[in-house]
Amino acid sequence: MKLTAKKIIKPIFTAASLLSTAVLTLAYLFGNHLPDHFQVVEGSSLTFQHMPVRAVYNDSALSQAELGDTALAGSEYSVDLKLFGIIPVKEAQVDVVGQMYVVPSGTTFGIKIFTEGVLVVGMSDVDGKEGLSNPAKNAGIKEGDIILSIDGQTVSSNEDVAAVIEKSEGRSLRMELQRDNMTFTVAFTPVLSATEDKYKAGLWVRDSSAGIGTLTFYDPATGIAAGLGHGICDVDTGDLLPLSSGELVGAKIHNVVKGKAGSPGELRGQFTDGTLGNLLMNGETGVYGRTADLSASGQWMKIAMKQEVETGPAQILTTIDDGEPRLYDCEIEKVHFNDESLTQNMVIRVTDPELLEATGGIVQGMSGSPIIQNDCLAGAVTHVFVNDPTKGYGIFAENMYNSAKSVAGASAQKAS
Repeated sequence: MKLTAKKIIKPIFTAASLLSTAVLTLAYLFGNHLPDHFQVVEGSSLTFQHMPVRAVYNDSALSQAELGDTALAGSEYSVDLKLFGIIPVKEAQVDVVGQMYVVPSGTTFGIKIFTEGVLVVGMSDVDGKEGLSNPAKNAGIKEGDIILSIDGQTVSSNEDVAAVIEKSEGRSLRMELQRDNMTFTVAFTPVLSATEDKYKAGLWVRDSSAGIGTLTFYDPATGIAAGLGHGICDVDTGDLLPLSSGELVGAKIHNVVKGKAGSPGELRGQFTDGTLGNLLMNGETGVYGRTADLSASGQWMKIAMKQEVETGPAQILTTIDDGEPRLYDCEIEKVHFNDESLTQNMVIRVTDPELLEATGGIVQGMSGSPIIQNDCLAGAVTHVFVNDPTKGYGIFAENMYNSAKSVAGASAQKAS
């Protein structure tokens, strides 16, 4: 049977069309996966680990390699990210920074946090003379709101709130609140409880929190210590606790509850005497405070830029007993560059037989444990997978370092 040109060209055209669609789809996926902003260390250029994407400098007069050799810390430039160095993916901003060094920790520490204002964590009806009612709810107050003042009096504790409401004798009060960084005022009238003979608003509030976590690193250049890799949130509302003041204290582990599928384990311990330092920030990427010099407890280590973190073997530096921090083997299974999540940048899996035997994998209290790869601080453990405690999320060390740098700057400005 003789093949015509039409019969030959058609399958070739179809194959080319499918290939083109596949390449464009891949470019689209990489465009969503890769962030719009990168940092590179002075003397290096932007490259990606195990990824068919190249950064092409917009100014053709200077190659990317030449730019990496000449760009100084503090400078910035734009690059085109291209699939296979050909297909445009997106444009990205590159900031050149000096090499970042910190001292990884892995030690257990305690956190005491007192909120700025008082956090509303729940509502309950008051049994007044006319039946059940909830003055706070009727006034538009919601769980997660922060109470700043009542009747012009600043409140900073549960006792402050109860005292002002009880002394109202049933008159209308004005409450200043904060919600989603917006401040507003509502009016409500407390109700006399028939069972307790006290005036109440129908609120459950919280003014403090405490817990145990793992210190990620100490920066000798600024005196800032960083830990947890995620913020401290209220257990009822899930909202980040607004910081008024707090302390970083020593802690000692006395036993481990082993994790299993559906039931996360935990490190159990107690605070020890003495304060490590003052808590300066409770933020999305962790807790940060100024401490005494902790550099003697470890060795200086480079911070890996996020594009340098790769899938493959790594180690977790953590403390699971009353001894010193130890290194345990793990595997970085996935790396996520998406800027929308600052704390879930990688998926890690514990592979160390000793750690699996002792804890079942990742347990509560290990948050903040440094993740070390290629002799660099790559990140920190943040969360455990409830249905598989051998796995969890990690945050890029770069994200925590940037937060620590901001805290140091704000602290220095405040001091001056």
